[in-house]
Parts: sequence; structure tokens; C-alpha cells
Amino acid sequence: MNTAATSRLDGLSAADRDSLGGHAIFTDWAAATPHLRDPGTKRSRKLVDTLEEAITRSGLENGGTISFHHHFREGDACVLRVVDTLARMGFRDLTLAGSSLNACHAGLVEHIRNGVIRHIYTSGMRGELAREISRGLMDEPIDIHSHGGRVALVQSGELHVDVAFLGVPACDAMGNANGVAGRGRCGSLGYAKVDATYADVVVLLTEEIVAYPHVPASITQDQVDLIVGVDTIGNPSKISVGAARITNNPRELLIARHAADVIEHSGYFRDGFSMQTGSGASATAATRFLEPRLRRHGVTAGFALGGITAGIVDLHTKGLVEKVLDVQSFDAVAGRSLAENPRHREISADEYASPLGKGAAVDELDVVILSALEIDLDFNVNVVTGSDGIMMGASGGHCDTAAGANLSIIVGPLIRGRIPTVVDRVTTLVTPGENVGVLVTDHGIAVHPSRPDVRSRLEAAGLPVTTIENLYDRATGITGVPAPIEFEERIVGRIRYRDTSVIDVVRQVAAS
Repeated sequence: MNTAATSRLDGLSAADRDSLGGHAIFTDWAAATPHLRDPGTKRSRKLVDTLEEAITRSGLENGGTISFHHHFREGDACVLRVVDTLARMGFRDLTLAGSSLNACHAGLVEHIRNGVIRHIYTSGMRGELAREISRGLMDEPIDIHSHGGRVALVQSGELHVDVAFLGVPACDAMGNANGVAGRGRCGSLGYAKVDATYADVVVLLTEEIVAYPHVPASITQDQVDLIVGVDTIGNPSKISVGAARITNNPRELLIARHAADVIEHSGYFRDGFSMQTGSGASATAATRFLEPRLRRHGVTAGFALGGITAGIVDLHTKGLVEKVLDVQSFDAVAGRSLAENPRHREISADEYASPLGKGAAVDELDVVILSALEIDLDFNVNVVTGSDGIMMGASGGHCDTAAGANLSIIVGPLIRGRIPTVVDRVTTLVTPGENVGVLVTDHGIAVHPSRPDVRSRLEAAGLPVTTIENLYDRATGITGVPAPIEFEERIVGRIRYRDTSVIDVVRQVAAS
């Protein structure tokens, strides 16, 4: 009992007490803040022994929303660990809001069938999970958003996260965490930072508890509620596979070289220009061909943005890119650079691309290189569904960067697996053609009609410029016009644009 504080208030009149506006008068500080009065618990009150205990203490209920980040990509070990545990505990009708899902999450199929997961928000999905959902596994359509669009959904209030389960390689007992230290280093935690900011409850899964304070802190102690130790949060060696892989394929390298040619002659290739190379083999490989062009012209890029690769880091360490803004590290080299180079800075997905935030870095881009599964005669791009209508990719930052950059360059082979990449009409619209500047293929370069300035520069440089109609004719002349995909009427997915609006739907693939 704090008698000193109580005695100072004993003489208050009724009018004086009314003036306090109904505020409680503390009479026992120790009872009010027991975790601060007990030396044995004040430094460990967030630590729990098991994931089950963390879930119980989080207050999660049936029908709630849980979230995860995808910084380990195909090496993630957190999503299934948590959902398996929730299933054993009897939870049902949950919404899963992962920043993205991959082939390694095939185990979610069982949990959807059993009613544990009712709805999904994600940037994309691959493998068995994507195939089963495309064939009608879920009762509700999933929502496929861009990276910036996910933040906008959270900021608008549509996507309200009850409990975020965030895997970090190391943190201290208060919850300060980053992705650049510890055994399971994944680099940037740019997507996790948003969940840590907006979720009602934040649970960290960590491989190691380190001494306080753990710095630098990507996720800070004031954001974290509970911490549980686990044997692994993921395999970092599987970050740079799939869409983030490094290629030595001659065709992909040819496309990458032409993409570098386009940048060089675009009109934006000047000292201080900014760039991003998205996921996909040719997009990431384009950095290999930029160095000689930067040196030849005496040009230094002001900054590189986005998912960061070893190629971008190499240009940075050579002084050819001044600053690096990293929302996701695509390989171990990028993660190590983030830890060591002061001008290589981690940013959140909000800073990266949210159209509802206070400032998105994508709006400062000069050029961006992006991949495509399909592009049509109006330059609309599909990066979600394959030639069979099955979901197999991710929206990612595609529409975010295409809208923000001064020039968006789409790269892809003219024909992929005997199927044309250039089509009459894309199966699924993800990025509107009005935001696309150039298409680079192994059979030529097409420029959007709205960019005659770019076309004239590329032609003057002697690049193989043609029209998208010619590319379409060439592709279909080789393969023929593919038979239309058979779909059911039922909608299995909604494509959300970066402003949260629905711009297309994915329909259930008809049974063969």
C-alpha cells in the first residue's frame, strides 16, 4: 500500500474529486503493476514455454485472423508449425493472412478441408495448395493482393489481424528482433514490420534469446506481446529458389541483356537514377549487364529498391549504386550486406509500396524490371495464373512498382513451354497495361503506344524494336492459338489492386 500517495489525497473535497473526471486514485502500485515489482518476472514476463501457451495467452478465438511473413520463402517453417498447433487445439474458421504463400505450405490443404482455415489473404501461392484452391477447395474466394495492397487492406481496416506469428532468428527477452543476426538469418523483415505495427497481439517465434538490448531492432519491444522459443523458424538456403533463383539459361540471359539495353537507352539512365529488379530469372539477372553500362557512361544509381539480390549488393559495394532500400532479402549475400553496410537500409512494406501510407518508395522509381506469365495486346500483365488456369505465382510488388515507376519494363520469353507468353487477352489481370512501358522478349522489344519517346530512343540505339502485334503473330505462328481454358462459373479468387479494389477474378478450373 502506498500510504504516502494515499494520504496526500485524503483531504480532497467532493468537488475536488469530481474534478478528477472519474479517474481512479491509485492506492496500491504494486498490485497495479505486479510484473514491474517482482524482479523475477519483469524481465521474462513475455517468455512462454510452448506455442500452445502463447496461443492461449494471445486470446485468439475461433473465426479470428492470424498473420505470417514470407521472408523465408520456400524455406518457411512457421506457418505450418502454428496452424498444425491451432488444429490440435481445436481452432476453426480462421482467416490466414500471410504476406505470401509458397509450395512449402501444401500442408494447409488438410487444414482447409478440416475447417481450421476458412479464408486466405495472400500475395500469391504455388504448388499443391494453389492447385487445390484453383480446383475449388475453399468455400470462400481467396483475396490475392499486392505487397502495397496488403498494407492498404490493413490500413483501411478490412484486414484486421488478431494475432501475428512472426518468425525471427534471434530476439531479446523484451522482443527486440531483427533478421540479420542468429543462425537462421533471413535479412530484411520488411513485411513482418507491418504485422508488428498493426496486429492486436504479436507473438515472436525465435531460435535464440540473446542479451538485452538486441540491436538493431527491426521489430521493437513495444510491439511484442509474447515470445516462444522453437528449434527452427526456417531454412535460409531456400530463400533464393523458385522465383528468386539465379539463372545461367542462355535465353533468360539474352532477355536480361536486352532489358539492360532498354534501361541504358530509356532516357532515365543518368547519374542518380533509381531502379528495381523484381523476382524472376531474367529480371534478377539484368543486374549482371548493368555494371559495364554504368562504368561506360560514368553513371551511379542513386538507389536500388525492393527484393534485394547479390547482384544489387555487388553494384552497391562497387560504388555503382549509392543506397539500397531492402524490403526483402532474396539471398544470403543481401542479408549479410544489410547487416554490414550502413547505406543498405531495411524498409517496411508500408514504406515500400502502400498507396494509403504517408510515402511509398515505389513512387520514387525511375525504372523497374518485372516478369510476366502472360502479357496481352493491350500490355495487361498476368503473374498469377498459368496457361492451364491454375494459380502458380504471386502479385508481389508488380502492380505497385509498375504504377510508381517512370518506366516499367516487362521481361519474358515469347514462348514458354510451347505456350505463347504474348496473348490476345490475359487470363488474369494483375497489372493494367496503362502502367506498362516496354516488353522485352527473346524475339524483340515492344513499346507501349503511349511511350513514343522511349520507342524512338530504343530505335535510335539499334535495338530490335517491333510491335506487340508482331510478337503475338510470331508466337501464335509457331505454336498456334491455344485452346481457351475451361472454367466453371464459381469464383475461387479475387485479384485486389494496390488501392484494395477488385480488378479481376479467378474462376475454378473445370474438371478434366
